[in-house]
Amino acid sequence: MTLRPRRLDEFIGQEKLKDNLGIAVQAATKRDEPLDHILLYGPPGLGKTTLAHIIASEMGVSVRVTSGPAIERAGDLAAILTGLQEFDVLFIDEVHRLPRAAEEVLYPAMEDFALDIVLGRGPGARSVRLSVPRFTLVGATTRYAMLSAPLRDRFGAVYRLDFYDHDAIATIVRRNAGILEVPIDDEGTREIATRSRGTPRVANRLLRRVRDYTQVRADGSITADVSRQALERLGIDALGLDEVDKKVLLTIIEKYDGGPVGVETIAASISEEADTIMDVYEPYLMQLGFLQRTSRGRVATRHAYAHLGLEAPASVADAPDAQQALFD
Repeated sequence: MTLRPRRLDEFIGQEKLKDNLGIAVQAATKRDEPLDHILLYGPPGLGKTTLAHIIASEMGVSVRVTSGPAIERAGDLAAILTGLQEFDVLFIDEVHRLPRAAEEVLYPAMEDFALDIVLGRGPGARSVRLSVPRFTLVGATTRYAMLSAPLRDRFGAVYRLDFYDHDAIATIVRRNAGILEVPIDDEGTREIATRSRGTPRVANRLLRRVRDYTQVRADGSITADVSRQALERLGIDALGLDEVDKKVLLTIIEKYDGGPVGVETIAASISEEADTIMDVYEPYLMQLGFLQRTSRGRVATRHAYAHLGLEAPASVADAPDAQQALFD
């Protein structure tokens, strides 16, 4: 059973993005042209893959899904492109991880809907241009800055997805509880939404786990008490922090005197990948004001000490609040 919305009007949140995307889809449909190539970026779990499928659905075409790491050679991408139908959507997740050779194949395909193939080797080699169907490339990335400039500039529209506010997440929880056919009241919805880190993917995961708990340990209906008990068993606190979030903060505070400390050092200390910390955990901790990025490394703020029930040293307690960071 899928919880993904299938149409643009079913997609909750990201109102400005939806409005602009809807206009682009309608205009392309009226002109009987493929939609311009689209780049979606932002933290994981906010709906980039869902939007790619919605774009294809709104355009009435098929979607072909792949990812940057899955394309190892330029020939892999060429095979995918030649297999597309007219106006189809090609969705490449983690597009910043495309090999450079594959990027070179993609440039003429995006601009001229053509592939430049080199036949033979040495002095007798010759280049042949093959046409490919007109298509729409939808690229998704959590690392916008890591995209090469030539690739980034070939996207006709670039949209950033932001964390969702509480009301949007609560609406998503209520909608998906209905799809899962599990009764839920307003307080139960609020408990799940508050701990969902502003991320629909997290909200859906927590909803499924609370549903399991209520069917086994309660009467099958999700209330505030049932949600609280289920989520506490999963180690998720009132702000949505899990064990890894707390490990990150405690490592900075207890092992490195509150920082600054580099992300590679933090990752080695908790046996976690540095990329995972930067992409998954840091954005939300920074949004809460618990973590600050500096030129010398990561620093825990006085709010982090307070949330963990620790007394902040004078140097931290007297420091002004860090401004909210902007995430790539």
